[in-house]
Amino acid sequence: MTASFVVEPLSARHDRAAFACGVEPLDRYLREQAGQDVKRRVANCFVAGSGGSHVVSGYYTLAAASIPVTEIPSELSRRLPRYPLLPAALIGRLAVDLRYARRSLGSALLYDAIARAMRADTAVYAIVVDAKDETAATFYARFGFRRFASRPLGLFLPVATAAKLSGS
Repeated sequence: MTASFVVEPLSARHDRAAFACGVEPLDRYLREQAGQDVKRRVANCFVAGSGGSHVVSGYYTLAAASIPVTEIPSELSRRLPRYPLLPAALIGRLAVDLRYARRSLGSALLYDAIARAMRADTAVYAIVVDAKDETAATFYARFGFRRFASRPLGLFLPVATAAKLSGS
């Protein structure tokens, strides 16, 4: 159940030291680099916390990206303008602390990221992820993400598809 979690932008008041998702690069990123990326405007980081606590239960990053139109299946690209690149939002990292696993928090964070990308003033054609492994790729595929032809662990979800799924 995720009803008690609040997702908000990362700030100095969030306690990142104890975060442990079981993947050291994701843990280290949150502890050591996420704040710098936000300050440098390289990525935004959003964290989930429960009930007013400043302990980070999960997080994701969101950044601008682009997709070569040649990476999109022809059934989608033939309806698009003939631009070489399509605007996208990149979910660079998404992780849940092991103490909060099996509560659907990962799914809630993914939905939040998609909703933020859809609400952004900057237009994006798709949400993009680079899954760290096949298990992560399968997670994203369950939500309608499709694989890029040239990158099996790279996936995308057209925003129009996301809007239909969410009823927006």
